[in-house]
Amino acid sequence: MSEDQQGAGHIPVLLDRIVELLTPALDAPGSVYVDCTLGLGGHAAAVLAAAPRARLIGIDRDPEALAEAGRRLAPFGDRVTLVRAVYDELGDVLAREGTPRVQAVLADLGLSSLQIDRRERGFAYAVDAPLDMRMSAGTGPTAADVVNGYAAAELARILRGYGEERFADRIARAIVAARDTEPFTTSARLVEVISAAIPAAARHTGGHPAKRTFQALRIEVNGELAALEGLLPQALDALAPGGRFAVLAYHSLEDRPVKNTFAAASTDRAPRGLPVVPKEYKARFRLLTRGAERPGEEERNHNPRAASARLRVAERLSEES
Repeated sequence: MSEDQQGAGHIPVLLDRIVELLTPALDAPGSVYVDCTLGLGGHAAAVLAAAPRARLIGIDRDPEALAEAGRRLAPFGDRVTLVRAVYDELGDVLAREGTPRVQAVLADLGLSSLQIDRRERGFAYAVDAPLDMRMSAGTGPTAADVVNGYAAAELARILRGYGEERFADRIARAIVAARDTEPFTTSARLVEVISAAIPAAARHTGGHPAKRTFQALRIEVNGELAALEGLLPQALDALAPGGRFAVLAYHSLEDRPVKNTFAAASTDRAPRGLPVVPKEYKARFRLLTRGAERPGEEERNHNPRAASARLRVAERLSEES
């Protein structure tokens, strides 16, 4: 879920399209649908309603999200199993649940509406809030720990790599200078320092001046890209033949590894020039989306948080490795 628009409320992104693409794999009795980023359970509820013979394994690292989703999904009874975990623990979760093969997997990357809208979670740059940003509430280092403890060079590396911030060095130096006077505890002062470090001519282009820095801090605090790199092969390996894996990404840093992984999985592995591709070298997956599908104008207008979404879906064809 994108955080570009604060306060838009919980509206699952590309909901109808995801239901359309995943439910054909969930028609058989006992089919298993895994929602790796359960959030408030909007996608999960719609898929369960459309696939009445399927059951859900819902995964989220956020205990608040699991509690909210549990209440929403209660009408589905014993068809629902909720697990607190990070999505790169998918293989372990499925092993514990005795379901090494599943029929559908969804990963809706980024933030959930719950995380964006609850000020005390510290993800917002548009309101003053504690510098927390942990998706696993109460666990691990906070954004305040990062901005107050990292050296300028390390801060700049994070801002460039995770925020694609072209003024990373200037912002990092400004943060270090400001924290020498007083440590950062809330977002408002950090936003002021970031804005002052960016040249005036650049402050009014590319969205909020703190957007890229806050994205970078969030990714660093939660290890999001490392977790995504761990999830992708596990999810593909977990699919039974005919199973489908859908990923919603919201910026290029998320979408790029998904695109590359899906492209490799859907490409024959035979040496070039062979007149016939042997079965063992044929691609194990096919792509169900042409490139990345984007929300239409109507959805973008109704749900501004969907504006940057990119959906890719792959289907498993065979068990050959």
